[in-house]
Amino acid sequence: MALKNLATCTPTEFVKQTAKIKNAVNNWAKLIDLAGIRAKKPQMETLPFEASAEERAEVIRRNAEAVKKQASANMSEIIDAALEKYPEETLKILALCCFVEPEDIDNHRMDEYLESILEIATNKAVINFFTLLLQMQDHKRG
Repeated sequence: MALKNLATCTPTEFVKQTAKIKNAVNNWAKLIDLAGIRAKKPQMETLPFEASAEERAEVIRRNAEAVKKQASANMSEIIDAALEKYPEETLKILALCCFVEPEDIDNHRMDEYLESILEIATNKAVINFFTLLLQMQDHKRG
């Protein structure tokens, strides 16, 4: 039987559960230093003033590669923190997204959680909602 999740619940359940999740995510983000990890930027090359088109293209290519490499390193650091340093807090978020109390997380198989997370991650309305919240949060900080 599929777990109830943010994509399959009622509007009232969604609002109440989202408030619980927000608090858990805020705590988790502080613990893993999400803002600090995301703030890590690569050393970028400056474009020489009198560079040729080919030289400019090469600097742009190297800068894009540096950004890609840093993004990968940042994601790896986030995953390490989430899974190795703070697994309980990560599991709490997973449980809450599936309307399971964190202390009951092991009462379900992992495939049930994965199915629910996939259902949430592929639900355009849910993703748009959380993307909007993130944008509002970033705008508030900026």
